[in-house]
Parts: sequence; structure tokens; C-alpha cells
Amino acid sequence: MTTDIPGGFATLGELGALAESKVPADVWAYVAGGAGEETALRANRDAFHRQTLRPRLLTGASALDLRTRILSQIVSAPFFLAPLAYQGLVHPDGELASARAAQAAGVLAIESTLSSFSLEEIAAATPMGPKWFQLYLQPEFAASERLVRRAEKAGYRAIVLTADVPILAQRDRQIRGGVAIDAPVPTGNGPDVTPPARAPSPDGLGFRLRPDASQTWSVLERLRGVTRLPVLVKGVLTREDARAAVDHGAAGVIVSNHGGRQLDAAPAALDALPEVVGEVGSTTPVLFDSGVRRGGDIVVALAMGATAVGVGRPVMWALATAGEAGVSQLLSLLRLDLANVLAVTGRASVASIDRSILGPPRW
Repeated sequence: MTTDIPGGFATLGELGALAESKVPADVWAYVAGGAGEETALRANRDAFHRQTLRPRLLTGASALDLRTRILSQIVSAPFFLAPLAYQGLVHPDGELASARAAQAAGVLAIESTLSSFSLEEIAAATPMGPKWFQLYLQPEFAASERLVRRAEKAGYRAIVLTADVPILAQRDRQIRGGVAIDAPVPTGNGPDVTPPARAPSPDGLGFRLRPDASQTWSVLERLRGVTRLPVLVKGVLTREDARAAVDHGAAGVIVSNHGGRQLDAAPAALDALPEVVGEVGSTTPVLFDSGVRRGGDIVVALAMGATAVGVGRPVMWALATAGEAGVSQLLSLLRLDLANVLAVTGRASVASIDRSILGPPRW
């Protein structure tokens, strides 16, 4: 491979293998692994592979518009950087690098509670970049409130409550690798920030969960009471949870199975998307992540009703490969791949994508 390729890679398809060669094996086990036997992780890709798109001929499109609106923000493309913890594990610049790349590309970045740099440092590095803050509930609500207030003060435009991690799953590959299992990984948001519990505590014949793991939907209303920012709920896979989120004031929901990292028996996120869209999509933005690798995946999710589509692991891969330049190259290749799919399917804009672009499933 020539060294003058921006980011060190020329195609989306080579990125994963290249990243694996750049990081220690234990770190790769954390980045690449999923829950249990990784059935849900594989299902995410299988769900996209089942889908087809209908090419259209001689449609007269002479320009392609990738812009879209996510809540109140106009962004340059309908994809965003999904929240990713511990980015400093794969590159010393961590979230500073990925956020700067997102700002330069004009795409949304969602920053994790468990970032390697503080939310204030990330915001200072990207004063013009569209950004939201992802929240893991803390054992005491006051600590969650402090994080939300810090995010609002630093200029984040929304809060994303990740609700699908009452405890961390048993991630076999990660356990074998040893990263973030025996001891907490330091985070940039302060020593008092607590990651999700690794397991429930034995309690006689049963098990006890931490306070943050045993919350009800009322916590969404409490969060809305301490911030002016819209609050979205991430991890929704059923119509029941989508309806509950909206009924308790969520400004949007994110359909996600946590990249296959939480429940090995969970459905592929893409398979859950139509159910959620059917329940709340007519009134509420439905975002999506899990298993997205290429522009065609983005188009498929948009055709099924997603407002915008999150990219997760490929960001870590690009960051590991070449830091900020790698993430910039990833975003550039995604834009190009997306534009190519739009051109071949005869769509001139993201706004023109609908279910009619979907073809018969392959199986």
C-alpha cells in the first residue's frame, strides 16, 4: 500500500484487518468483541447482507445532496459517530482526534461518558462541531445530573441516555483478552465517573443490581427536569420501549443492540428498526446504529425509516490506523460510498430515500 493514501487505507473493506494489525491483541479483543458467542454481533451484518436495493436508470439526477436534519441541526451527511468508550486505548489522541475529524466533515459526533478525554476538552477542541453527550447513569442521580449540566455548559446539543447496559454483558472474547475486566480503565470525565457494573452482586440465593441498573422510566423525566437539552434514549429494540420512551418525553430514540455487545440473543438492530419506526416514527426521530460498515448500509437503514445512522467500530478502526487522518479518511470514503449508492439507485438526495428503494431480500 502506498504511504500517500490519506489515513493509510484506500477502501472501507480493508480497514478492519489493517486496524487489527495496529493494536495489541487484548485491545483488539475489547474493540472487536461482542456478548457471549457473538451471535448478535454477526446477526447485525447478516441483516444488512440480506437486504437489496433497486437500481434505477436514466433518472436525470445531475447533483447529489447528502445533507440532512437531525433534531434541529443540519449536518453534511446522514451518518454520525456513535458513542465509543475508551478511544484512548487505540490512539493517544482518542476522542480529540475523532471529534476533530467529525467537525471537519460537518457530521455529528456523540461523545461517551467513558471518554478518554473530558467532555470539556473534547468540546474545546471542536467548538464548531455538532456534538451530543452520551450518558451512562451513575449510581447516584446527583452524579448523573452533574455530567448533564457539564455537557450543557460545554455546548453539547443533546443528551443520549444509553439504557441497555444495566450491567455489562459476559463478553467472552473481551474476558479472554483481559481489557477493562479486572480493573477500571481511566476516563477523562473524572475519577468519580462510574462505568456500568460488570456483574450483579450475589445476594443470598439471588443477585442485587446497583441503583443505576434498577432505574425505571421515571429517570427520563428526572433528566429532562435538570436540562434544557433534548434527551434521547439509546438501545431501543421493541415497540414497547419506543412507546415508553416517547410517553416519558424522549425527543428521539436510537435503535441499537449495542453493536452486539450486550445480549447475545438480541435481534439484529436492523431487524428491529421497522417495528420501532412503525410505533413512533411518524412523530419522533428514530436514529439507528449497530453493524453499519458502508454507504449501502446507511441507505438501507434510512429506507427503513431511520432519520440518521450511527457508525461505531469502523471509527475505532480508523482511529487505530491513523488517528485523526484515519477518521477523516473513513468519513470521506463513507460519503463517497453513500453518494455512489444514491447515484446508482437514482436518488438525488437523502430526503428522496424511502422504502421503494428496497428490493426483495436475498433470503
